[in-house]
Amino acid sequence: MSFYRNTVWFIKGLQEYTKSGYEAAERRFSAADLEASVSGRSFIITGANSGIGKAVACEIAKRGGTVHLVCRNKDRAEEARNEIVEHSKNENVHVHIVDMSSPKKVWEFANEFSHNKSLHVLINNAGCMVNQRELTEDDLEKNFATNTLGTYILTTALIPTLKKSQNPRVITVSSGGMLVQKLNVEDLQFEKGSFDGTMAYAQNKRQQVIMTEQWAAQHKEIHFSSMHPGWADTPAVRSSMPDFYAKMKNKLRTEAQGADTVVWLAVSDAASRQPSGLFFQDRKAVSTHLPLAFSRSSPSEEEKLMSTLEELAVKFKC
Repeated sequence: MSFYRNTVWFIKGLQEYTKSGYEAAERRFSAADLEASVSGRSFIITGANSGIGKAVACEIAKRGGTVHLVCRNKDRAEEARNEIVEHSKNENVHVHIVDMSSPKKVWEFANEFSHNKSLHVLINNAGCMVNQRELTEDDLEKNFATNTLGTYILTTALIPTLKKSQNPRVITVSSGGMLVQKLNVEDLQFEKGSFDGTMAYAQNKRQQVIMTEQWAAQHKEIHFSSMHPGWADTPAVRSSMPDFYAKMKNKLRTEAQGADTVVWLAVSDAASRQPSGLFFQDRKAVSTHLPLAFSRSSPSEEEKLMSTLEELAVKFKC
């Protein structure tokens, strides 16, 4: 089944996830959707010092939003902030240094932010793909700690703050790679069998999609969405998937093309009229499963994912 999923997914990717796929989809976009001022609205973007996160931050800053960059590396974050301010002419761009793989640090940031700041839109963009199984100082597998648990803690901790705002939204940058994975709640930290960083990442991205669906059902006041940016030419792709990059570099999307749907979900009225909890690709809600792939999970498996994450989150709560 994994061979079938991988083959169907790659053919789909060549048609849809590449630069030419974006250009084909772009023909149906409404330019007016992004002609929006978001002055007075506050945005958190994780992993915002490069790639898609930085491109999203720049587009939001251009439209007048107050942007909070959540990054791990202070020097790169400050450099990104300076570039965003220069391009957008918007000084309301702020840097917060947080390691998303550290649950305690994520809790600390979320609690501190909630005490004295408002938030309208949370964009979970930070991602990690390490190709050897690696544990954090908290004995958590690093991909899972960053992509899944970090996203879970930051989002749930900020939900009360989001609910105080008008038209609040949460956007999680997932990946079409999740289509090759069925949720596996019995081995969330990849302790069994041989470790494959690409498949671990895809499993985390499946978990993010399910988390989004669960949050949408639980918190009707907030508009939740997840999305696939396509195959984009970013520093993360170059460093984490060098073989894929070498083969596909002439077909990859630009960072701006990868960021487009995130910006659309974050600022447009059209996006907020879509049902909450959906998975988007090129400004359009798409299926979260390949045909005949048997990748659907049961309600009990999805409930177990959420309860396990909650147990872990509480364990590290400040």
